[in-house]
Amino acid sequence: MRAVVQRVFQAKVEVDGQVKGQINRGLLVYFGVDKTDTRTEIPYMVEKITNLRIFEDENGKMNRSLMDEGGEILCISQFTLMGDCRKGRRPSFTDAKEPEEADNYYQEFVQMCQDKGIKTETGVFQAHMEVSSVNDGPVTMLIDSKKLF
Repeated sequence: MRAVVQRVFQAKVEVDGQVKGQINRGLLVYFGVDKTDTRTEIPYMVEKITNLRIFEDENGKMNRSLMDEGGEILCISQFTLMGDCRKGRRPSFTDAKEPEEADNYYQEFVQMCQDKGIKTETGVFQAHMEVSSVNDGPVTMLIDSKKLF
């Protein structure tokens, strides 16, 4: 699994001109699932993202997590994170998990965040989405469950 995590003041996602998800201060998470990923990696991703200390404390140091801040998550499914751009000019997406199973992993990730008491909003799986955000920092991190091993 791979996630691009951005610290934001606010973020929203629209589909066909209608807002489907919107948050205030928190994290905008773009979430992709690789064909070799297993469900055992989901709790790692949830714990890593929700406890990542990328919010500033009273001294301006990144010492506080989303959990510490009481922040929110806008999670957007994004299979293009699995794109392989090493050969040619067009990315290959053969490493992305099949859509139905990827959606199940995505929904499980979202549910686990919600189970931690975090307001977690989403887009629409496989839809063409318009995502807008006001980045805070900017602070952007890449979390990859494959880097566990």
